[in-house]
Amino acid sequence: MKKLWYIGIIVTLLFSENLLAQKSLLQSGPMLGRVNKTDIMLWAQTKKPAQVSFKYWEQGNQKHAKVTPQVHTQKEDAYIAKIVVSGLKPSTTYGYQLKINNKDVHFDFPLTFTTQDVWLWHHAPADFTFAFGSGAYINDPVFDRSGKAYGGQYEIYESIADKKPNFMVWDGDNTYLRQNEWDSKEAMIYRYTHDWSIPEKQKLFATVPHYAILDDHDTGPNDSDGSFWNKDTGNEVFNLFWANPKHVSGLKSATYQFSYNDAEFFLLDDRYYRDPNKLTSKDPKTMLGEKQKEWLKKALVFSQAKWKFIVTGGQFLNTARKYETYSNNGFDKERLEIIDFIYKEKLKNVIFLTGDRHMTEISLLDEGKQLPKIYDITVSPFTSGPNTFAEKEPNRLRVPNSLIEERNFAIFKIEGKGKDRHIKINFYDRKGKLIKDYTIKQDAYNNSYGRKRH
Repeated sequence: MKKLWYIGIIVTLLFSENLLAQKSLLQSGPMLGRVNKTDIMLWAQTKKPAQVSFKYWEQGNQKHAKVTPQVHTQKEDAYIAKIVVSGLKPSTTYGYQLKINNKDVHFDFPLTFTTQDVWLWHHAPADFTFAFGSGAYINDPVFDRSGKAYGGQYEIYESIADKKPNFMVWDGDNTYLRQNEWDSKEAMIYRYTHDWSIPEKQKLFATVPHYAILDDHDTGPNDSDGSFWNKDTGNEVFNLFWANPKHVSGLKSATYQFSYNDAEFFLLDDRYYRDPNKLTSKDPKTMLGEKQKEWLKKALVFSQAKWKFIVTGGQFLNTARKYETYSNNGFDKERLEIIDFIYKEKLKNVIFLTGDRHMTEISLLDEGKQLPKIYDITVSPFTSGPNTFAEKEPNRLRVPNSLIEERNFAIFKIEGKGKDRHIKINFYDRKGKLIKDYTIKQDAYNNSYGRKRH
């Protein structure tokens, strides 16, 4: 009897050691990527070459679980595996489990995802929520500037996960490449790997689908533009570490589009084609490039979504000629061109989602019942240093009392039916405590055209 007891202890210890060995191979993730009605992209990063797969099942029916084909992670791809799980049922919640070298990797929270609903021509779109924000600096003392740490309060990522949004949109500066890291693919991979691996992000990555745009710090030096010599490598590494939809055909930039219920998202790259800020011999200047801008215009007109979210880095509506605003550095004519286009095409419920500025504010262009309202919701920063002097900026379009000058995030809830459908935006601090809220109602205006300059 004593011998059997010893054997049982040994078997248990060997099993536990095996499980720990598999988890020790995990660098970061798993992460949920873009999700559709019948498929989802799953992502994981290992520390060295390994076989990665995912087991998945309809929630409550694990005995009929299926397993994806294995992907062998390799150094040249940062040991990252991306696996599309297809053949799923719409509007269905699935449990899933990461497998490394055919062994299950366990976590102290449940892993689930839910596919999108088939609602069009069937029933009214369901309510849903998404998280939004930008500016995710993670300290790394060896490479940081001396003095006070610029990043901090990483618990904000746990607070976002606790809100259980249907998905999350990252608005750029999702990592901060340090000096000269933008010259080397290997150094870029190091920075992303370092920032993706903090424990506070793991539950958020594993339980919420993610979509992301890039900004200057994601792919190059501060204020980088179309002249950056290594921008293709920067975009390559950005695409490695996110599980975004496929980029828009015909564009070299990291430009994407996706839909969720009655909302459509147009994710722009404001760096790849951008003219330099200091360029003075060109008028008008472009931030988006002609090809990307023309795609955006046509896609907005084609879209039948009730809500049209344009996701870009720097602020669009802010009238202050300061830092990364569209009004600054000679890009104001392109800004007015886009506003005019929205007016001429009578596009309702267009909302810009922006970041970069290390503060949060709402800007509103409202010229009365003759023309549609245009919103710009800026949310920043997550864990970067906050901007504490924005109140002095002369933004004529700032909604009164909307300015937040601390680390924060936003949860957008699209809710209601028919003409009563609206957007409720809650702004939270790093601990998930409500700071303030704001509601956007559906736009209503007549179809005449005429405008003054803003």
